[in-house]
Amino acid sequence: MVVPAGRVTDWMSLGVLASWVSRDAVDEAIEETGRGAKRSDGTIPLHVVVYFVMALALFADEDYEEVAARLAGVLADWGAGWEPTASGLAQARKRLGPEPMAVLYSQVARPVAEEDTEGAFFGRWRLMSLDAMVFDAERTAANVAAFGLPGTGVGVEAALPQVRVVTVDEVASHAAVLAAFGPAGAGKAAGEQTLARTLYPRLRQDWLVTADRNFFNWADWCLADDTGAALLWRVKADLRLPVLAALPDHSYLSVVIDPTIRGRTRARLLDAATRRRPLDRDQARYVRVVEYDVPDRDGNGGHELFALVTNILDPREAPAVPLAGIYGQRWEHETGNGQVKTHLRGPGRVLRSRSPQLVEQEVWGYLLTHFAISALICTAATAAGIDPDRITFKRTVRLVRRRVGDPSFSP
Repeated sequence: MVVPAGRVTDWMSLGVLASWVSRDAVDEAIEETGRGAKRSDGTIPLHVVVYFVMALALFADEDYEEVAARLAGVLADWGAGWEPTASGLAQARKRLGPEPMAVLYSQVARPVAEEDTEGAFFGRWRLMSLDAMVFDAERTAANVAAFGLPGTGVGVEAALPQVRVVTVDEVASHAAVLAAFGPAGAGKAAGEQTLARTLYPRLRQDWLVTADRNFFNWADWCLADDTGAALLWRVKADLRLPVLAALPDHSYLSVVIDPTIRGRTRARLLDAATRRRPLDRDQARYVRVVEYDVPDRDGNGGHELFALVTNILDPREAPAVPLAGIYGQRWEHETGNGQVKTHLRGPGRVLRSRSPQLVEQEVWGYLLTHFAISALICTAATAAGIDPDRITFKRTVRLVRRRVGDPSFSP
């Protein structure tokens, strides 16, 4: 379908960020975190500060006063009779803190693809992915104390403290709908598995969640599996996956067992699995395994065997070949991460905040802004009947930057 370019562009200007992060949601988050009774600095309303923090992510190259100037149309529409200063905005950010931004994100971030959005669903499942990224933070004493300095692998500390962020993204839209983050520095690091563990209880039954091999372990698989979500995770080559039965689609039925169980108890569990008997889910669980070879993946003539495990045990619901293709789409998560790190933050750019609380606030601001723009792209693409990937994130960011000061931004 050929879509007039103006149609997509018009969608981008409708409401801009506030169409997905509403004033009502902002006020609720401020109230819920107990900030509602506080004056930000006697002049700057806290709901303005929330949108200002989001605008800081949109204009990462600009200083406080320039970002505020870009919002002049919005501020005038709100009837603000003051001229913000860098020091006033800095104090307002401190008084807002990170908590309202975290609550706001949990309220507004959600899957945005519709049933007719290209590439959004497989059967009855919405396609989702799990992955991580890192942000560099300013090297201040407080940030180093909170986040640590990552090791370089050669016994030398890295120059900057880092924040590790794990997200669950909607594959079609690249919108991050769940997020957790923590320090990435040596001695303080919150690992990918640790952060992801806080997100698993929030998985939904209508999601099919892909994840790379770094995330698989017995306890976390069980935690995610217990939510009822469909899982498709790559596993490491040393994981023992006995073949219990070959299946018509060339996948096979297998079992994963709690690695702390050994000896006769493990043997009994394997025997029960071989006989296809019910298993104690606290000790062992049936899985289905899809294996395939990726030729010359690194361009050096080598081959790599991918082993995927899924809790979709019936191959008629999800045959092996489509599942392999779905796992390949997990790399779309890297696209979403790149949108945040390259097109919003800018390559090599360091977070501007000099204290841990404001670093957290700033990260939430990036996540909220990326979510809003991703949602705009997905909505426009769905309305136009095209794949969201056909609308470039970089161009959309430019459009939003041009329109963000218009009254259409105002909630």
